[in-house]
Amino acid sequence: MRASSPKSLRYAALLGLVFGAMSLGEARAANPLELNFWLSGPRYDGTVADCDRALPTIATQFWEKESTFWNSSLKITGFSAVRETAFRPWQSDNIPRRYCTADAMLNDGKVRKVHYSLIEDGGFAGYGNGVEWCVVGVDRNWAYNPACRAARP
Repeated sequence: MRASSPKSLRYAALLGLVFGAMSLGEARAANPLELNFWLSGPRYDGTVADCDRALPTIATQFWEKESTFWNSSLKITGFSAVRETAFRPWQSDNIPRRYCTADAMLNDGKVRKVHYSLIEDGGFAGYGNGVEWCVVGVDRNWAYNPACRAARP
């Protein structure tokens, strides 16, 4: 390796001082061009999948959560009484969501309510629909307590 010369080190230090001094200027508000250039914001179409499309995802995620974090063998074996409870219940500027509820049959023989929502562009890295769900009585970490009320509109 070749050692840096003192001349190049001085030049780098001087360049750093110049750029540092340039950044010490007065802070100003963005001008109209800066405010409107490429800052159009998210564009939601309101195209959210039907309630039935989320059921396989919920069953898989429920099994993964129960087996991984709670050392439980609980699984969802089927769904019934699937229905929409709300679509975009708040003003239209919010992210579009479809709220649904269903009855889930678990492998322990119990039928439990599932409250869930499908979120436009709420999937991984904003791609596809995302799903948030809660199974009443099996919300072990109390994320949506009481009785999954926070998972409903």
